[in-house]
Amino acid sequence: MLTADVVIVGGGHGGAACAIALRKNRFSGSILIVGKESELPYERPPLSKEYLSGEKVFTRILIRPESFWVDQRIDFRCGSRVVSVDPAEHRIQTEDGTTIGYGRLIWGTGGTPRRLSCAGHHLKGVHTVRDRADADRMIDELPNVRTAVVIGGGYIGLEAAAALTKFGKSVVLLEALDRVLARVAGEDLSRFFEAEHRAHSVDIRLGQVVDCILGDDRVTGVRLADGAVIDADMVIVGIGIIPEVAPLIEAGANGGNGVAIDTACRTSLPDIYAIGDCALHANRYANGAAIRVESVQNANDQATVVAKDIVGQIADYDAIPWFWSNQYDLKLQTVGLSIGYDATVLRGDPATRKFSVVYLRAGHVIALDCVGTVKDYVQGRKLVESAAVIAPEMLADTNMALKDMVG
Repeated sequence: MLTADVVIVGGGHGGAACAIALRKNRFSGSILIVGKESELPYERPPLSKEYLSGEKVFTRILIRPESFWVDQRIDFRCGSRVVSVDPAEHRIQTEDGTTIGYGRLIWGTGGTPRRLSCAGHHLKGVHTVRDRADADRMIDELPNVRTAVVIGGGYIGLEAAAALTKFGKSVVLLEALDRVLARVAGEDLSRFFEAEHRAHSVDIRLGQVVDCILGDDRVTGVRLADGAVIDADMVIVGIGIIPEVAPLIEAGANGGNGVAIDTACRTSLPDIYAIGDCALHANRYANGAAIRVESVQNANDQATVVAKDIVGQIADYDAIPWFWSNQYDLKLQTVGLSIGYDATVLRGDPATRKFSVVYLRAGHVIALDCVGTVKDYVQGRKLVESAAVIAPEMLADTNMALKDMVG
């Protein structure tokens, strides 16, 4: 039986960051990363941005070169999916029947893309964007694609649409709600990005429900609930993820929509931690609600907490969430969580393509979306951290720096 002092399940951002942080904190025991992919850890965000558009080759998105992992004595078992956890015996089992013993187990599996449930969802040419293999399949097919349909108006869908337009493809984006980014942003930001994509010839259709995907072996089109048919050579589905935590839940861990963790990222099972997209935690920036934060920053910060806890240092996860999105020549930076906002303040003019949206809840600043306004993003962080109460007319005044609004 294979054994390691620390076994990390998942070779994504969180798993890699945790292994790195353990060595930085002078952990001298054995570390094994077990991942379902065949590659060494790499950055995921570029898959729907620079990697898909061809701006970056794969070696440029590796988190560390192979030599680093060797030098740091961090071992890998790639191409292995963990299917069960035995917390009493401190061991896991992979799909091929291999048993691996652990002293501490760190679960950083992220999630699997949510797929369409309608007829035709399995056809060739229907894609999700979660790993390198997904992106590579799309890249291979692109020379034969004239029209692509993107289902889902979240960040993955919008980024994929932007990348496809760089290849001169005709893109139709379908969103079931009445605006894009409806679940994560206010209307000002939604309408701005809708206009930007339309200016780049993306056909955005709101309030659209997909009935089925058409085709025999390969996709030929998408039929909507109203009977309309859109011809398509490729379909990209970006409708969220399902946290990959079934083995832990089956082993008795608390959770549901993710696996529940405490402030040190410990699950309810002994010597088992969880980090990243799959970790369900109480977050003060979400007004104390239990949420999963799907971001690189969250995975890295939780990885640091776990590493410190393992080496005996006191550490609690309480990091302010932040995110980013690149679309065309635009850079969006977000700090805080707009969950439960009851008012917004527009700071600047979207027509200039440089503006910020400030989100308030009961008068307190809880988040900012900043388009091309790096100073607002940097300075707004303090407003969110302190839950500052500032008059809306002052927040809207671009002649006044955000840093000057707090003592």
